[in-house]
Amino acid sequence: MRHLLSAGDLTRDEAVLILDTAAQMAATQSREMKKLPTLRGRTVVNLFFEDSTRTRISFETAAKRLSADVINFSAKGSSVSKGESLKDTALTLQAMGADAVVIRHQASGAPHTLAAAGWTSGAVINAGDGTHQHPTQALLDAFTVRRHLVGTDATGRGLDGLHVAIVGDVLHSRVARSNVQLLTTLGARVTLVAPPTLVPVGVSAWPCEVSYHLDEVVRDGKPDALMMLRVQRERMSSAGGGFFPSPLEYTRGYGLDATRLAALPEHAIVMHPGPMNRGLEISADAADSPRAVIVEQVANGVAVRMAVLYLLLAGEQTNEKVGQ
Repeated sequence: MRHLLSAGDLTRDEAVLILDTAAQMAATQSREMKKLPTLRGRTVVNLFFEDSTRTRISFETAAKRLSADVINFSAKGSSVSKGESLKDTALTLQAMGADAVVIRHQASGAPHTLAAAGWTSGAVINAGDGTHQHPTQALLDAFTVRRHLVGTDATGRGLDGLHVAIVGDVLHSRVARSNVQLLTTLGARVTLVAPPTLVPVGVSAWPCEVSYHLDEVVRDGKPDALMMLRVQRERMSSAGGGFFPSPLEYTRGYGLDATRLAALPEHAIVMHPGPMNRGLEISADAADSPRAVIVEQVANGVAVRMAVLYLLLAGEQTNEKVGQ
């Protein structure tokens, strides 16, 4: 495994290998001693040009659990705020001996540029770029779906026959793009549900179905998992930027409330990549329901990122090949 830049780069076998490895990592995290010596002596840099709490802490925890040294680099308060380019930052990290660079950037394509330009010899992991990709989020979502709906002993298995509905601000969501690619690669059927104004141009080319009516999808589609997306108001102008009339109108049409929760199949799970806008895309009743696996997604994120780092930095020792 050289880099992890996009969920679309993964074949089914490669994705299943990551999920199987994550299951092994998760098993170690229930022990009293959670640390593994696997990446002792390796250096992982978290290079975050965009604010994040969950993703950065998750990658930091994953690297430390594998005994790697971790350097956290934030654009705020660094030379980047003085005008330093991505190239110069990457060359500086290369000089410091970074074995892996976890990059989150507001510009779509920045991780691909970093991986292809030769500025670093280390592995590059995309932790979110613009509205483009967030592959480890898709992997942890798939891992969560597999554990709940396929079984804890799901080694070697994908998500064949499952139906996942992804609801909300698809237009600005790198999580939606990555999940559509990965879930379909693993055999699931995916339906996007959003107002027409929040559906990207060209979505007809995506390997999924599109609906503008959440109630119909819940009633007729009977999804096994319902993934609610955060309304990314920071990417819109004030008052929603014309993407929807009002927060109340959005909630009425596309929010998950107690009524819609009750209409889901009994086995269905509720997901959210976080952070949540309670009362907008998801009600408190739904977010705190026993069917919600949102907190578990966070825990699974550590195991999945441990698996990715292991396959990237120790994979050559086991002759495993995953991704690009």
